[in-house]
Amino acid sequence: MVDGGFQDHGRRAAENAARISYGRLLAYLARQWRDVAAAEDALSDAFRRALEIWPTEGVPSNPDAWLLVVARNLLRNSVRARKTREQIADSLLILTPTETEDMPAISDKRLELMFVCGHPAIDAAARTPLMLQTVLGLTAERIASSFLVSPDTMGRRLSRAKARIKDTGIAFEVPEESELGERMEFVLETIYAAYGQGWDSAGSDDQTRKGLTDEAIWLARVLLELRPDDAEALGLLSLMLFCESRRAARHVEGRYQPLAEQDTALWDLQMAQEAEEKLRMAGGLKQPGRFQLEAAIQSVLVNSRLTGADMRLPTWTLYRLLTEKAPTIGNLVGLAAATAGVHGPEAGLKELAELPEPVTRDYQPFWALKAQLLQQLDIDKEVTAMAFKRAIGLTEDGAVRAYLIDKSMQKTG
Repeated sequence: MVDGGFQDHGRRAAENAARISYGRLLAYLARQWRDVAAAEDALSDAFRRALEIWPTEGVPSNPDAWLLVVARNLLRNSVRARKTREQIADSLLILTPTETEDMPAISDKRLELMFVCGHPAIDAAARTPLMLQTVLGLTAERIASSFLVSPDTMGRRLSRAKARIKDTGIAFEVPEESELGERMEFVLETIYAAYGQGWDSAGSDDQTRKGLTDEAIWLARVLLELRPDDAEALGLLSLMLFCESRRAARHVEGRYQPLAEQDTALWDLQMAQEAEEKLRMAGGLKQPGRFQLEAAIQSVLVNSRLTGADMRLPTWTLYRLLTEKAPTIGNLVGLAAATAGVHGPEAGLKELAELPEPVTRDYQPFWALKAQLLQQLDIDKEVTAMAFKRAIGLTEDGAVRAYLIDKSMQKTG
């Protein structure tokens, strides 16, 4: 009889490996086999086998190497013998943890895979989603919600992109400087999207997204080792460090604290200082870009709280420049909030009203801002309540949901 604690340890180890090592292992396998879809299938089966074996046989001393051996066996058996799934599973039962103890450390090939996914031969609409799925392990459903499309649509995009990589024989390597071109833009966008997924999951139960903020910052640092004079890579790292420096103050004793209400004593000022240094380095390169502007906005917000200075006008100015360069829904909602801060809630609501309804329908920050601006005006309580209800319903973070519920019950004036 197997001890229940022993089984739990094995399951937790397998789940932890899936969370931490998935992208690194997939990038390693995909580079060897030049087939992302096949590598995904093999790795998924390897994790499934780990969930079956580790709780009873024990966790191997080198879990990543164990998973790699299993996935390689699956790929080799599929190519060489076309064995059935049952035959493959039977052959894996004899694999013991000790057989992988001497495996070498697995190098991190995720950046290479990201540059592969950003190849010009792949549909531009699929590049960032493909990186998020293959390198960071997000599901098609989760990615679809972020890109405001249906899961079926996103699934088809991803499948076509993987087939394209296989059919065109794209090289699995970091391209030469002359070939980087627009690939760099998509790599930066993916790292930022991954950070956003992790940031938004702070109060949710989605374990897959836990740790994505650390992964994103790590990838940004690795990218800077590759391209130390890339102003936008510096800007992106600065942006994420500014946000990360406030993490401890964002949820306190289970309660959500917006920036204006955070206890700055809980901020990591050393990290914020590094963010300032990276932003200064980026500015010195004289290559202005979107991520530098976003980092500059964060710098202004942080310094406003630390010094008490009124920085609403500089924030609004930076948001206007940002939306001219990158008119994303998030940036446009941010501009509306900044406009309300400078010109009043009516002006902010006017800008929100100009945004296209299909894009804002399920965008939570839009409804949260709209509800709070309507509440400030105290004109139509029914419309305000409806906006709060929509914002609350779209919120995954339980602490943010509780904050909005409490906010919706407050009286104006």
